[in-house]
Amino acid sequence: MMKRAFPLRSLALSAMASAVLAGCVNLAPEYTAPASPVPQALPSSGVEAPTPIDVGWRSFFVEPRLRGTIELALANNRDLRVAALNIERARAQYGIARAGLFPTVEAGASGSRSRTPGSLSTSGEARIGSQYSADLGLTSYEIDLFGRVRNLGESALQSYFQTEETRRSTQISLVASVATAWLQLAADEQRLLLARNTLESQRKSFDLVERSHQLGAQSGLALAQARSTVDAARADAAAFDSQVEQDRNALALLVGAMPPADLLPAAPASDTAAPATAAQLLVPPPGLPSSVLQRRPDVRAAEHALRASNADIGAARAAFFPRIALTASAGTASSTLSGLFAGGSKAWSFAPSISVPIFDGGANRANLRVAEAQQKIQIATYEKTVQTAFREVADALAERRTLAERLDAQRSLLDATSRSFELSQSLFRSGASSYLDVLDAQRAFYAAQQTLIGLQLTEQTNRLTIYKTLGGGWEES
Repeated sequence: MMKRAFPLRSLALSAMASAVLAGCVNLAPEYTAPASPVPQALPSSGVEAPTPIDVGWRSFFVEPRLRGTIELALANNRDLRVAALNIERARAQYGIARAGLFPTVEAGASGSRSRTPGSLSTSGEARIGSQYSADLGLTSYEIDLFGRVRNLGESALQSYFQTEETRRSTQISLVASVATAWLQLAADEQRLLLARNTLESQRKSFDLVERSHQLGAQSGLALAQARSTVDAARADAAAFDSQVEQDRNALALLVGAMPPADLLPAAPASDTAAPATAAQLLVPPPGLPSSVLQRRPDVRAAEHALRASNADIGAARAAFFPRIALTASAGTASSTLSGLFAGGSKAWSFAPSISVPIFDGGANRANLRVAEAQQKIQIATYEKTVQTAFREVADALAERRTLAERLDAQRSLLDATSRSFELSQSLFRSGASSYLDVLDAQRAFYAAQQTLIGLQLTEQTNRLTIYKTLGGGWEES
């Protein structure tokens, strides 16, 4: 006997009505951004003539070799590739969660033939039976009256946004690390040149002392002291030579390949010349609000994680309420293949179901407590991220405030030690002073040169640190 047909149009209208009813109630708590636990304004840099901070990194880095190295790193770095693939995975996971908002409709066709032996047949004769069907079915579609599915989708969406911000954070860290490694290589090459020039100068001084000793004009102590300066300079030159190679290896790891020679730092003009400016100086205007820290991707990622935990609470609350699911199908059925689409062969089924949680051993309550505790964890994490960001900016601006004075003092000290070294050499040659005075003056002069190179590197990296901590301008159109 054929059942009365259930029209496909009625099935579609039922699905549409269910979709309209879905999400009538959302049990997730209303999201409010936590109060920022830092002062309202960033500290002043103490430098006049503030400049805009929202510029792209290609405009920020004025050294073309450094720009080329960064572009190569963005194309080859494996960590950045992994971060991009994590975004693809998070996007797919969001698609899976969002699919639960829509009914799953499947089409199918089946056929079967069976033989019943005569000993089992009521007529005593063998019987062969056939059955064929084709249908369109709605499989276990949940009517999301309490927002469980919608909140799961929202949680997946916020996790996707968090992954995207993590990729941006990875890119910022990569660009900053490449620039720092490039600047470190340039500084160590200048230190190596200084050590080699100092070694050459000490060898010449040693040759003069050795000849004077052979003539009886200098003591063996002076000769031993001259030898010590040569050996010390040799050790420094060898150490900086090794350090330069290590810097190149570190840069190659960050870039993902050894940069070509035309992208590496240019050979230093001299051992005391200031390095070419690699990045422009960005000085935030006075009274800049701390809300600018919201542009940092790590702060944004922490906020998206907080929003996701908020949605998880809504999904956990919805588990306490009934779940309604629909299963339906409509199609044709016949005992012969030729009659499958003939009149009177239509068939349908409609099977709604409802499940009400009665006893689960406290699992739903435990899941809700987990979600609420996770939200509190994310609030604390967000606040700590904002506090860390504020400190990083404040530290960078505090260092910028005194850098100019430190550089000026170090250049003055370098001039003084240079003059002292020249005078000690003149007094030694005239016999009015011992070689120990020359040795002390030479060491002070050499140390002042090395310190100046280090301060120049600090000044360059401070520009980069301010730009990085403010989180601005890393995205390029």
